[in-house]
Amino acid sequence: MTSTIKTIGILGGGQLGMMLAQAALQLGYRCVFLEDADNAPASLYGQVFKSHELDKFIAASDVFTLEFENTPVDTARKLGELDNKGGLFPPADALQIAQDRLAEKALFNQLNINTVPYLSVSSLDELRNACQQLGLPLVLKTSRGGYDGKGQFVIKTANDIQTAWHELGDAVTGQGGLTSTPAPLIAEGFINFSREVSIIAVRAKNGDIRYYPLVENHHKNGILAKTIAPADNIAYLTEQAQSNIGKILTHLDYVGVLTLELFVTESGLIANEIAPRVHNSGHWSIEGAYCSQFENHIRAVTGLPLGDTQIAKPSVMLNVIGKYPDINQLLSIDGVHFHHYHKSERTGRKIGHITITADEPNAAVAAIEQLLD
Repeated sequence: MTSTIKTIGILGGGQLGMMLAQAALQLGYRCVFLEDADNAPASLYGQVFKSHELDKFIAASDVFTLEFENTPVDTARKLGELDNKGGLFPPADALQIAQDRLAEKALFNQLNINTVPYLSVSSLDELRNACQQLGLPLVLKTSRGGYDGKGQFVIKTANDIQTAWHELGDAVTGQGGLTSTPAPLIAEGFINFSREVSIIAVRAKNGDIRYYPLVENHHKNGILAKTIAPADNIAYLTEQAQSNIGKILTHLDYVGVLTLELFVTESGLIANEIAPRVHNSGHWSIEGAYCSQFENHIRAVTGLPLGDTQIAKPSVMLNVIGKYPDINQLLSIDGVHFHHYHKSERTGRKIGHITITADEPNAAVAAIEQLLD
């Protein structure tokens, strides 16, 4: 029951866990975290337990959730099945599917959600066959473990096939650097798309679903750099996006925030992947929506009524990657909200984000992008 929940145990202690804890505190809940990395951002908001302290983490928690989809599924199932705790939300089944791109695509197809054509690849000969069947160019990816552009290779010509297999083939035997678990690769047919978008939704324990608006995402070097909320001139695709993510939420009996990444094509939306957690493309909602993705996730996990997902103010979110900007210059720009992740600077690392809330944000965005270069 909701009244018995005082402390939320979060699997992972990164910036997502930190922002979940910030939202939880506002609602009267505390958080603890299971995280092996030192100096985790979430440590500012609650006690952090290491993996070997799992029993202590369990004892300190009343209910469980996660902020990192590469959490071991066995651990997630164990937490979800504890009789004396409030359960794990979202369910371990969602975590297992999100960790495997082949299982993810199979679920999309089962639910009649459009995807790119794809094939499983477990050998160099199968890769050559996939290139013939799907045509070139195509994208070869690890089915497990890749993120932020890692674990993938674009095969443009037949001359790239051997190189692609050399780069990623070790993942099939479990020797790859991204994952130690043997798994087939996935070859995805190339599609022509105009934009990358995402939709975030939240589902309550009673089945109530609320949808955030479609947002447009821009990537740089495989890492999300900018999100525009709402996406311009895309309202006609809202019904399809909500239908797609709604089917996934219902099928998995999902509780909490789920993100679905999509491509916009001439024939409609093509599903790319899901993230069973709060998501980088929803950070704008802290200032830009009536109820943020973080607060709504906490509401769902604890059994509270869901909040309003409508946009309060048009927003643009910019990731701070690698190096912090001059905060004095940054905050001299009206409409700017800065979120510092308390992480050390490192090339390619997400260390903060900036949200601009304004009816006409373009000038502010351009100025900030210059600061971030």
